[in-house]
Amino acid sequence: MLKLLLASQNQGKLREMQFILQGLPIQIISPAELDIQLDVEETGKTYAENAALKAKAFAKISGLIALGDDSGLEVDALDGAPGLYSARYAPIPNADDGDRRNFLLKNLAAHPRPWTARFRATIAIALPDGKIHFTDGICEGEIIPDERGSGGFGYDPIFYLPEKSCTMAELAEDEKNRLSHRAKALEKAKDFLIKSASK
Repeated sequence: MLKLLLASQNQGKLREMQFILQGLPIQIISPAELDIQLDVEETGKTYAENAALKAKAFAKISGLIALGDDSGLEVDALDGAPGLYSARYAPIPNADDGDRRNFLLKNLAAHPRPWTARFRATIAIALPDGKIHFTDGICEGEIIPDERGSGGFGYDPIFYLPEKSCTMAELAEDEKNRLSHRAKALEKAKDFLIKSASK
């Protein structure tokens, strides 16, 4: 059976990816199962470059096919920020998700609503022969000034989905894992993984 290492130390992302990829004829492995502690510096200029850096680093250290991702929140009123820097957005040491949300809302305060935005994700699957397969996904929505919901992570409590009349953090986990940017990118990756597993 094909073994696939998820190239992330982020527990929220790992849970999401494991949920979405379940049922495939592959064995999904987390870094903790192999006792891998790897913090890959995101020096890329695009989501694809960062996703590839992670996938290649985890593939190299493990000898397995590795799946890395990079994602970001792009807010139109802020010219696409925080974008690539979504996870490192708040300018304070050891900032947490709440700090990043507060900093974003502070920067948006002077701009008229609606604050249209999108989550964007790119998946990179690194193969042992050095080849990399990419897929991506987008989820459109808007930022709201008040946090709602206790699910998800990151910017989910202030990312509002007009067609669902709720935030990403208010969605049931299985619904989020059908609608999210990462879910859409992973759905596209499934065919490639199934073909790889049958070789």
